[in-house]
Amino acid sequence: MSHPFLRLVLRWAVLAVGVALAAAIVPGIDYDTWKTLLVVVVLLGLFNAFLRPILVLFTLPFVLLTLGLGLIVINSLLLYAVGRWVDGFTVEGALAAVLGSLIISVTNMFLSRLTGTGPQIRVRGNVQVNRGGGLGKPPERIKDKDAIDV
Repeated sequence: MSHPFLRLVLRWAVLAVGVALAAAIVPGIDYDTWKTLLVVVVLLGLFNAFLRPILVLFTLPFVLLTLGLGLIVINSLLLYAVGRWVDGFTVEGALAAVLGSLIISVTNMFLSRLTGTGPQIRVRGNVQVNRGGGLGKPPERIKDKDAIDV
């Protein structure tokens, strides 16, 4: 899948599955309608794209000291914030936020590997490797011009 818009839609669909699964499993997380779920997914996607890297940068010593477990705190805070800002989506308490963020993270990791929508990394020169080939396929090599994609 090479078209960026299709990759974005597929990544949002994967995120929607994760949020819906978290709402089904965790008692403190709930959403009203599929439209609410769509708003939550878009907002979480924007937070993960813009706000999360800034938070990780500012809390880098904490993240390193906890050997990466501080990322769970950041993800939980973002999920809790979305629960406070979106009408019809509730996250009741810190435990629900932590469990929900763990379920969403594991679901995203699994489905991104399965669908091949994981992040791309530069290997050498102008050749990129898609980390997840999808459905057990080996990573695919993508010829690209001089671009910096991570």
